[in-house]
Amino acid sequence: MNKILILLSAIFLVSCGRTGIQTTTNKTNTGVVDTYNPRDFYNKKEVVIPMRDGIKLHTTIYSPKDTSKKYPILMSRTPYSSRPYGSNEYKALISPNRKMMKEGNIVVYQDVRGRWNSEGVYDNMRAYIPNKKDGEVDEASDTYDTIEWLIDNVENHNGNVGVWGISYPGFYATYSLLDAHPALKAVSPQAPIGDFFFDDFHHNGAYLLSYWRATAVFGYIKDQPTTEEWYSFPELGTEDQYQFFLDAGPLSNLDKYYKEDNVFWQQLKEHPNYDEFWQQRGIIQHLKNIKPAVMTVGGWFDAEDLYGPLNTYGHIERNSSNYNTLVMGPWSHGDWSKATKRQAIGNVYFGDDISKFYQENIETRFFNHFLKGEGKTTNLPEAYVFDTGTKEWKTFDTWPPQNTSKETYSLQRNEHLGQIATREYSFQEFISDPKKPVPYSEDIKMVFTPRKFMTDDQRFAARRPDVLIFETEPLETPLTLAGDIMAKLNVSTTGTDADWIVKVIDVYPPDHKDYEETQAYLKMGNYHQMVRSEVMRGRFRKDFSKPEPFVPEEVTQVNIQLQDVFHTFKKGHKIQVQVQSTMFPYIDINPQTYVENIFQAKPEDFQKQTHRVYNTSLIEFTVLKP
Repeated sequence: MNKILILLSAIFLVSCGRTGIQTTTNKTNTGVVDTYNPRDFYNKKEVVIPMRDGIKLHTTIYSPKDTSKKYPILMSRTPYSSRPYGSNEYKALISPNRKMMKEGNIVVYQDVRGRWNSEGVYDNMRAYIPNKKDGEVDEASDTYDTIEWLIDNVENHNGNVGVWGISYPGFYATYSLLDAHPALKAVSPQAPIGDFFFDDFHHNGAYLLSYWRATAVFGYIKDQPTTEEWYSFPELGTEDQYQFFLDAGPLSNLDKYYKEDNVFWQQLKEHPNYDEFWQQRGIIQHLKNIKPAVMTVGGWFDAEDLYGPLNTYGHIERNSSNYNTLVMGPWSHGDWSKATKRQAIGNVYFGDDISKFYQENIETRFFNHFLKGEGKTTNLPEAYVFDTGTKEWKTFDTWPPQNTSKETYSLQRNEHLGQIATREYSFQEFISDPKKPVPYSEDIKMVFTPRKFMTDDQRFAARRPDVLIFETEPLETPLTLAGDIMAKLNVSTTGTDADWIVKVIDVYPPDHKDYEETQAYLKMGNYHQMVRSEVMRGRFRKDFSKPEPFVPEEVTQVNIQLQDVFHTFKKGHKIQVQVQSTMFPYIDINPQTYVENIFQAKPEDFQKQTHRVYNTSLIEFTVLKP
């Protein structure tokens, strides 16, 4: 395997909060090196567990050497490998966090069906089958069969099972809740995928080109168990991501990198709309009458899976009566599993020991209560959420909090964002050129999956003629947003298709001090921090299943729901809204000429168009009352 492949594999696994790289030391927050070695305290055993259809799944079991007491079973099911393989090779971290590893649990890792050292055929986001008939299997039945085998064959357990996972393993954690085994008592889906049309590879129908290279991980199917990578990543020959994709042109030109043997690439191209293929693979709609306790975890700045955790929690809350709690912190994808002293996303610092606090005071407490019977209650709130403006944890009895109201701001002339709408009829317009799309970041680099841009400085975009800005005066009193944001745009275009992107930005005062993490070419004075952004592929403005072109120059309403935030705009800060039609190459380029399938668009379909945003457009915030 060449060096590029090894590096990309490591980057991808780390980006998802999992790595097969082995270390046995950890620098604590006091600076002392922790030399705890899991092999001194755990026995390791590798087994194959038969499923009800005869397929065998590779499973690794770490059991505490101290058998003076019984332990619960903690399990994580993964498509990313339960490495390292071999009875003498140990993970550096066994358990969700170091505290739980030292306290002791029976910890199980499993390669899911069709991945790595397990048998069977892989199905990306395998559809759930309610009321299964003989011979039918899905990830729920595989989880049930695994737990049943563990309960019958693993020694020294206390009869309680918990499941956790980050990102795709978070999806499998959610899946364990369906047709749950009676022994399953506690589940923590962390950054779980909820639906591939709204997580990772799409946002509101727009294809996220920034995840294109990850298609290699999911698209190549193997037919035998293996402990080595069977897929390879395309070699692109450049570190300039923007220029590479711009030069590549239409999506169909990327076929030379992924041939027909990449099943997922073919599926993406063949299903551009929210058809039955994608609908069946969503798991959110099945989260009803859930019995095990659930703690859903996510990061406010997770570019990969933000829809998933918020909707997983919300759907369970509305359709079940179980213990259900939400944790949202100032993290990008999987940051909460790390041992970082200073928590920062890009240029913005949020505080010290934030992940450590979560691991020791939230995650450990949740699992220990339901699996070990510690404490009469968890003493955890319904929602443990971090205010990314004041940079402090807050707790609520519900999420969004009950003490909120909707406040509407209008996108007014002279770049003004205000609550008092004007009666005059006006608009702002810009020319959207597919050959000169707005970058999603100033950084010139090749990223495997995007992260840092979620708090990036947006001054570069505000200064472009194809980005509209609307801004308040400096706030006289703080304003806290706690919940979703709805942009209600009235727009028109000279073309027949367009993407509409809305960004909510915290504009810092001119005298704001720099952080250690601030990039050398930047200053935090007047920093334009992106708080939330979202895209709507215009063709899906009415129905994700039934795309519809725009009528040229006809005023049309486009609503865009931005995912929840919990952010206080401090006194002296300004709220800014940016509206644009490209965010490249995070999002692929819309040809702006309606075609049935953008994956089949031709070069001549990509046309420069003029877009208008009318001053009747509104943005609705969920505001926490003081």
